[in-house]
Amino acid sequence: MICREYVYACILLLAACSFTAKSADNKSVDEYRLNKKISNNLGMEFVYITPGTFLMGSPSDEPGRTDDEKLHRVTLTKGFYMQTTKVTQGQWKAVMKNYPPYLRMCGDDCPVERISWNDTQTFIHKLNELTGSGNYRLPTEAEWEYAARAGSTTAFANGGISVLDCSHDLLLDEIGWYCGNSASYPHHPVAQKKPNAWGLYDMHGSIWEWCRDWHANYPSGSITNPIGPSIGTERVLRGGGLADATRSCRSANRFSLETDIRYDYIGFRLVRIP
Repeated sequence: MICREYVYACILLLAACSFTAKSADNKSVDEYRLNKKISNNLGMEFVYITPGTFLMGSPSDEPGRTDDEKLHRVTLTKGFYMQTTKVTQGQWKAVMKNYPPYLRMCGDDCPVERISWNDTQTFIHKLNELTGSGNYRLPTEAEWEYAARAGSTTAFANGGISVLDCSHDLLLDEIGWYCGNSASYPHHPVAQKKPNAWGLYDMHGSIWEWCRDWHANYPSGSITNPIGPSIGTERVLRGGGLADATRSCRSANRFSLETDIRYDYIGFRLVRIP
């Protein structure tokens, strides 16, 4: 007869092996993402984001959450390339041949801002013409949050939120510019803070980022490859800005504006379809 202690030991060994295998699998996936980077001739760098399932929105006990962040399961079945930084002033000029008329100059490595959603579409159209690919677009809201979270379930990609205002938040300070660590102007060059686990910079703070979707309430239950409603009045913005409090820079935080609005601290980053 097999003794009870032997059975328990086998169970513990199997559990340890399973945990090690899962840890190794997760590490290999993250290394694959970071190693599979591409760049175009305008200096835009993209990292591959593998398909997956995640919880979009925020739990009811997350500090700073709002009612439009209902937690729900989202599955993305297709991988995509996400730009590692926001579109910069230099990249905008390279495509459009001039700077936006309302831009506050900061340098070619600073994010381009005061950009309306309509402006992003003009830029994307010209970029697709230049590259002859037709593969560039804005991320969907789900793609944006999936990439921003980088596998995390906390308020920020690197952990939970400790304050809700402009007080100093140690974790947010590591990865983003917000009102607790930054003067309103000038902007900071991109990629000065730590990237998230998937190699993406400035997903929290710096400037807001336009998404592809019309703004709407989240659906009930699980959903696959959401793209938002077919019509609407405002497009989604994500990420928060350097003049915003910590609560606005959370992964789940949502905002929206009409498509022709240009404000300070609003820009974008691109997705490239494989």
